[in-house]
Amino acid sequence: MDLYTNLRQGEKGAWLSILTYLVLSSVKLIIGFIGHSTALKADGLNNTTDIIASAAVLVGLRISQKPPDKDHQYGHLRAETISSLIASFIMAIVGLQVLLNAGKSFFEEHHTAPSLLTAVVALGSGIVMFLVYMFNIRLAKRINSSAIKAAAYDNRSDAWVSFGTAIGILGAIFGFPIIDSITAFLVGALIIKTAYDIFFEAVHALTDGFDEAELEALSVLIKNVDGVIELVDLKGRNHGNLIFVDLTVTVDPQLDVWQSHQITEEIENTIKLAKPFAVSLVHIEPEGLERVLDQNIFNPHKK
Repeated sequence: MDLYTNLRQGEKGAWLSILTYLVLSSVKLIIGFIGHSTALKADGLNNTTDIIASAAVLVGLRISQKPPDKDHQYGHLRAETISSLIASFIMAIVGLQVLLNAGKSFFEEHHTAPSLLTAVVALGSGIVMFLVYMFNIRLAKRINSSAIKAAAYDNRSDAWVSFGTAIGILGAIFGFPIIDSITAFLVGALIIKTAYDIFFEAVHALTDGFDEAELEALSVLIKNVDGVIELVDLKGRNHGNLIFVDLTVTVDPQLDVWQSHQITEEIENTIKLAKPFAVSLVHIEPEGLERVLDQNIFNPHKK
């Protein structure tokens, strides 16, 4: 499956999230108002913004499929990561709104106990969202998509929020109506936490951050390639669903060009096996070159 086929596959996850959120947000808001549940209405409001966030992911995936042009020699793959960043902003705004509404409800003199139907809707919603999460996280791993992974994390967060909402509503039904407002407040906090996690991962990728543990694992593999004497430098960065790996190794200076090229091929294949979505750039240097350069610096007239 090639790069652009993967991106088209990712659209399925975005569409699934959008359609699910459309249905669930409508049901939650209607039943929340009818059944007098602040928590369920907060959960429904959260899902309405998830529609926008998932739409942003879909747009990002569409833009990512544009082929390279003269202004974007590496393609448009980072549009996918930018869409995750936009989704995090949308989620944070909604989380703050939910917190504000929940805070106001604390000061209401009369708290109406919600109906049992609102708890049933919240519980059913949680189950549905967890199933969507399972689909999207598997898809994200298969196609290495940061945007679909962000959508999956959002799905999982929504599932836990709905389960928590159901528990809060049941507590309110059994004689503690204020628990419904407390649950709504916790829903808002969870939304903001998920938004922060997605924001941090997107910014980390956009600023060329890369997991040190992954680099260390790659360095071990590269050092074990036949013909590699020393790994001089190793860098990695994320570009959409691709990983760019740049490295410099030293080899026997007596090798000819063909033999050196074979070593670079072996390194690239080794990295590809460990990271199927990696693109490697290998620079070969003869062993002892640094010592020769140092000698020439200190003895500029030496032939």
